[in-house]
Amino acid sequence: MKPFAPKLSLLCAASAVLLAAVLGPATFVYPQDARNRGDQNASGGPALELLHIRGNVSMLAGAGANITVQVGNDGVLLVDSGAATMTEKVLESIRTLSKGQVTYIVNTNDRSDHVGGNANFARLGRPLAIARAAQARVFIVGFSSILERMSDRNLTPPIPEQAWPNDTYSGAQKNLSFNGDGIQIFHQPASTDGDSIVMFRRADVVATGDIFDPTQYPIIDLKSGGSFAGVLEGLNRLRQMAIPADHMEGGTMIVPGHGRLSDVGDLDIYHQMVTIVRDRLQDMIKRGMTLEQVKAAKPTRDYDPIYGHDTGNWTTDMFIEAAYRSLSTQRDTSGRASN
Repeated sequence: MKPFAPKLSLLCAASAVLLAAVLGPATFVYPQDARNRGDQNASGGPALELLHIRGNVSMLAGAGANITVQVGNDGVLLVDSGAATMTEKVLESIRTLSKGQVTYIVNTNDRSDHVGGNANFARLGRPLAIARAAQARVFIVGFSSILERMSDRNLTPPIPEQAWPNDTYSGAQKNLSFNGDGIQIFHQPASTDGDSIVMFRRADVVATGDIFDPTQYPIIDLKSGGSFAGVLEGLNRLRQMAIPADHMEGGTMIVPGHGRLSDVGDLDIYHQMVTIVRDRLQDMIKRGMTLEQVKAAKPTRDYDPIYGHDTGNWTTDMFIEAAYRSLSTQRDTSGRASN
């Protein structure tokens, strides 16, 4: 993984946006076959890569989901904890930055590649001085609905209690002051109803979780309260939070759920793709097309070489089906497709 390699995918996506705008939703310009890219896997995958971003904030890639690492005199704060099998390697990487204890883990959602390391970190270190009564070794921050799902006793296998968030919030945001930086955690229902965006104010770094994942189409987990409208709202919110530097490059740095370190230019390309696909699907739904007809029309064909997957946990077919059902429900509820 080369975070600052030439932005080939961005240029390809920009071409797709331009051609889509010129040719319209009925015409497609890329080959039909998707270019499948392997997930950042928990085992047997590439070595972890630790990239300094700015100030005391770094990005750790290759442990499942991307992990944002903030270090300082107060200890270590992580945004997401990666896959369970990668905790030892994650800790080795963190130790190159700080010998301090992992004090906070902020979970952006409850998928296993984001929360898998929670229980392992909860067993490490000593009880925190600021949590003597609870004997907590780490504060795990997450939106309240994440705790509800992770603590569901009907899960098979059940998630150990040490992995559950023990510092939940249920409002619009939660603020922390840690290692000399103001950290804002914003609730943003998107891929699930419990997604969070994490902003490091002094460092000007945003961790997005799976709301923004330039390696694939956005996940819409309908069973967990996700929606297409929520994803687009989340991307709009990120665009308002992130401030570009010269020519849309640099400025606020963005740690996506997966993939390379990004900036506002990368986010804009992804946002344009999601908006165009939304408009195409809404038009097909308005014309009364069934899910099977929509799939046959391949409304994402021109973007599939960049974001599409035929195999894995989130395929192009799964995305189209979830997006169709989400937008259809939205239309049925309001009487018309939402803008």
